[in-house]
Amino acid sequence: MKKRNTFFDYINILFMFIVLLVCIYPFYCLLTSSFSDPKQAEGWFLIFPTNFSLKSYQEIFGNNRILLPIFVSLARAFFGTVITVICCSMFAYLVTQKELPHRKGIYKYVVITMYLNAGMIPWVITMVTYGLKNNFWVYIIPTALSAYYVILIKTYFESIPAELEESARIDGAGFFVTFFKIILPVSTPILGAVAMFSAVTQWNSWYDNLMLVQDNNLKTLQLMLYQVIQNMNVVMNDPKTAGTAMVMNRPSILSVRSAIAMLTVIPILVVYPFMQRYFASGIMVGAVKGEEYERNTYV
Repeated sequence: MKKRNTFFDYINILFMFIVLLVCIYPFYCLLTSSFSDPKQAEGWFLIFPTNFSLKSYQEIFGNNRILLPIFVSLARAFFGTVITVICCSMFAYLVTQKELPHRKGIYKYVVITMYLNAGMIPWVITMVTYGLKNNFWVYIIPTALSAYYVILIKTYFESIPAELEESARIDGAGFFVTFFKIILPVSTPILGAVAMFSAVTQWNSWYDNLMLVQDNNLKTLQLMLYQVIQNMNVVMNDPKTAGTAMVMNRPSILSVRSAIAMLTVIPILVVYPFMQRYFASGIMVGAVKGEEYERNTYV
């Protein structure tokens, strides 16, 4: 017998619809504002773009030096994600091995780094000491091992039946063969979730570029877009240039900001549908195993 919808079911549907609107509203405003005539895009709500215009995007892509930062950001996101997933998964697998001496102590030492942070100045000094200033690897190495990702992956590894690993050991498989041919193939849900987290973090990061990289050949897209906004603020607020024809014909700062926000969000929106099933299942397994993690970690 088909269950009839109750009053509370309709309330839940209405509530979820309101939440959906609240989540979509900022993104939709950015979208419509970025494609509207800059002089008419000053309002907060535009149902449709007014006088469809690409001036904001022309302002951004009119810079001939933008192609290299796009390539640097894509390379950073790709290599950073791959190395982070490999390092975190290998470390997580290592601390699940009972043969490793003091494995619980090593694991706790890494986990505690989530709560203790020396701050920006010691971090910059450390990176300079390691020779990572003006080096592409400054984007990759500091995030290669993340305590948060290690916790997620280790929790998932502990849910894998031990019989799989035991069978591989009986057949003569060593540590690396078991890890790459047995453990990783059955761990795609959590690895996909971690890859999604890492890719978004790498794509959106720019502060390390600002603090440690002065080489224009290593400039990321995010820092360049930030500098575009800063330059526009300077030019439009300068009394000498504020009323000139060059400034009057340029798009408003609001519309350029909207276009920049869209450019930084679009790659994430393109990738997420392909990673959604891994992301959702990986997080669900982590939630189910959360109680067991709390019990095993500190015992």
